[in-house]
Amino acid sequence: MVYAFTIRPGICHAFEDEAEQIEQCKEWGLLSGKATKTKAFFYKGNGLNVPCTIVGYTDRMTAVIEFDNKQQHCIHPSYLKEMQAANYGQRQWSSSENDTEADASEGNDAAGNAEPAVETAAYGAAETPAGAVQQTRPAAEPVPAPRTESASGQDDPAVPDASADAASAADAPKAKAKKEKASKLQLPEGKVKMTATVQDFTTVPNHFSDNDDEVIIYENVTIVEPETDIGTAWSSHSATLKKLELEVGDTITFEAKIVAKKLTRYPVPYKINNPAKIQKEQE
Repeated sequence: MVYAFTIRPGICHAFEDEAEQIEQCKEWGLLSGKATKTKAFFYKGNGLNVPCTIVGYTDRMTAVIEFDNKQQHCIHPSYLKEMQAANYGQRQWSSSENDTEADASEGNDAAGNAEPAVETAAYGAAETPAGAVQQTRPAAEPVPAPRTESASGQDDPAVPDASADAASAADAPKAKAKKEKASKLQLPEGKVKMTATVQDFTTVPNHFSDNDDEVIIYENVTIVEPETDIGTAWSSHSATLKKLELEVGDTITFEAKIVAKKLTRYPVPYKINNPAKIQKEQE
């Protein structure tokens, strides 16, 4: 049987092994933090209730599942998680008139039914819950013009502050150079050998779980070959890393993938995925 509704992935990053699959499913909240093996998943959309397998992802918020007929389908992890509930399909979804009009303006199908899909940054649409809300940034407030005191003693908004302009002009080249440096960093697609120093241990909220995620923040992160300075990065504080009993200041060597994924609430732009062959340098 061929499913006409499927959204084929443009690019699918397949899991290398079950360990990587389990780690990613934990991040998505599809498995508990203590899980040591995967479980059976079911797709219950489009009037179906069929088994499926999570085989990879197109990006970190778009899972790729595969049905028994080998068809692949892009889906939001939180939507797939909802489908695992025993009472899924019995819930009554309600929406206001404004929501209905907004859905119609954003694109409905020929029958007038809103498609439960959102656009991802690189790989097109992925199936998401109909009630999903996309957040938008508020418009920036206008910045008032600098004020200087005129000869009469009154503030004159029409006269620019020369010292402020000079400071801005001095900072502009630095900011531009920093931006250009960041844009030139090309991350490798596969696993590479790296070194990193433990900077901190912390937790971040997991919107798919009742418990916060434990993470490690690293500094002086470097790819060995070709030698590339990454700066700061983070990773999950997995059971494998806990066995090493790491402390702040410890330097480790390992093999892993590194991706551009910012740590929630922290200015750390890169994530280290599934580090393996970890060695702690001796003092």
